[in-house]
Amino acid sequence: MTQQGYKNIYIAFIWHGVFLALTMSMLDYNTVFPALVSTLSESKIIFGLLYSIMLSAPLIFNLVFSHYLKRYSYKKKFLLMGIYLRALAFLGMAIFTYYFGLSNPSIVIISFFFLVFVFSVSGGFAGIVYADIMGKMLPSKERTHLYVVKQFFSSIAAFGGGLIISRIFSFSNFSFPLNYSMTLMIGAIGLFIASLGFYSIKEPKQAVSKENLLGFKDYLKKVPFYLNNDKTFRRFILVENMASFSVMILPFYMIFAIDRLGVDSRYIGKFLLFQIAGTIFSNLIWTYIARRYDSRLIVKTCIFIGSSVPLVAFILARMGPDAFTIVFLLMGFIQSGRRIGFEPYLLDISPPEHRTEYLGIRGSLNIGSVILPVLGGTFIEFFGYTFTFIMVTLVMLAAAFLLKKQT
Repeated sequence: MTQQGYKNIYIAFIWHGVFLALTMSMLDYNTVFPALVSTLSESKIIFGLLYSIMLSAPLIFNLVFSHYLKRYSYKKKFLLMGIYLRALAFLGMAIFTYYFGLSNPSIVIISFFFLVFVFSVSGGFAGIVYADIMGKMLPSKERTHLYVVKQFFSSIAAFGGGLIISRIFSFSNFSFPLNYSMTLMIGAIGLFIASLGFYSIKEPKQAVSKENLLGFKDYLKKVPFYLNNDKTFRRFILVENMASFSVMILPFYMIFAIDRLGVDSRYIGKFLLFQIAGTIFSNLIWTYIARRYDSRLIVKTCIFIGSSVPLVAFILARMGPDAFTIVFLLMGFIQSGRRIGFEPYLLDISPPEHRTEYLGIRGSLNIGSVILPVLGGTFIEFFGYTFTFIMVTLVMLAAAFLLKKQT
């Protein structure tokens, strides 16, 4: 492919990444979303259930999605369909929050279980297509470089989203539920704009082999074969499940700040901006690693940082909410590292002819993302923050050790 061809692909993916980042700031999983759910319900378990759906719903169906998508030579239409469904879910959350947030928050919570499910499942469906198209169009080095460049521009857009959030929540005229409804509405619009980037790229045709036309039952039987015959892939699945402990705990730092430090909604924007600043600053480190080493080292570094954050949170909590912003700065490192590291690493170790299956298996076997958010809320509810934070640190250190042994 020519340099101009690579440039066009870069522009399309970066366009999408920029508006997606702006959009996701409006429902940031670690600040805005936990603060919104905490306003509607004090139950940590309810939040854990919703957060579990947010993370795990797309993963549960990934094998089904990958089996279905293998039948098609062109998949871009499914990517666009997934994006538009996510936008409609955003719109639904905005409407329910605005009309029932004050009068009947239980209705909003119930609606969220459905709307968050739609939002997450459609995102998982689109995510498989997204990674598959990138895998078809770019070689390994170009993919990792694109992830880094995209992450840089996305982080700047997310910072702009953080400024919008900070502005909305600092205005006294924008009180609950108008403040959250406005951010959710902006998110819906942003997703529609993000989709426009993919209309400019021409997806290459992919041949559909007879193996791709297997029934779903026969397709499932091949999963143990891939795992048994690929030690690297098998260990990747184990490490990612263990690393999910750091993702499990991320939104609870916001709830921890509300419970222990007494912060109010004015801190949502501040914490989010520090988180995004961490994402932007960390890109300098990830860019250096990507150029000199590989995506595996990014994953390892990300896991080590994730193991330290719970301990840092305990120390900084004693210094007040302003010092606690450093926790969100480190969370930005973790989030950007996971995005830049895990998926490119999987694409690197996946055989091209089985890329879609590997993506589907990886998602459906990422069991940690399914159960850990619920367990996190339950552990904190019954055992407290100290036990839960220490447990996360120990598991993350074990994951780093396993990845170090990976050949």
